[in-house]
Amino acid sequence: NYITEGYASTFEPYLLFKDGDMEFYEEIDPRAFDNTDMSDVVFLRDHSGSVLARTKNGSIELSVDAHGLKTRTDLSLTERAREMYEDIAVKNYTQMSFSFIVGEDTYIEKGNQIVRHVNSIKKIFDISAVAFPANPTTDIAPATRAAFNGAIEELRAERLEAERQAREKARKA
Repeated sequence: NYITEGYASTFEPYLLFKDGDMEFYEEIDPRAFDNTDMSDVVFLRDHSGSVLARTKNGSIELSVDAHGLKTRTDLSLTERAREMYEDIAVKNYTQMSFSFIVGEDTYIEKGNQIVRHVNSIKKIFDISAVAFPANPTTDIAPATRAAFNGAIEELRAERLEAERQAREKARKA
């Protein structure tokens, strides 16, 4: 089944880094994706390497909901993509990131905090399963339905094998 689901970005503010007493946060506006070019987005491992899936061939579906940029990715098309799925399934990769061009942003300084508010995003280039995300509120995992369907297929195969063995045993008797 090799289907994953997750969030490459969320709308919750997150700490990007600290420099002494200063804290730098980033926050994506819920309307930031309203006019974003998502026509050719690829799925990568840690933002590099071979293309594992792509919107242009239908193996990536992107949508925006109240939580963030939701992804549904079919990693069944190549051996490398299936290997990535296995790394996600065993939780070597549990979070995501995305690379993009900012359309408009604003900075707000509050005491020892600076918040970059991303108001709009022009284009998304990739979504990636990453070992170390900038945004710790992202996630990726095997799709629940895919795991459920896999369990059903496994049970069906076991039942068919048991029926085959019963028929063979009856034939020999």
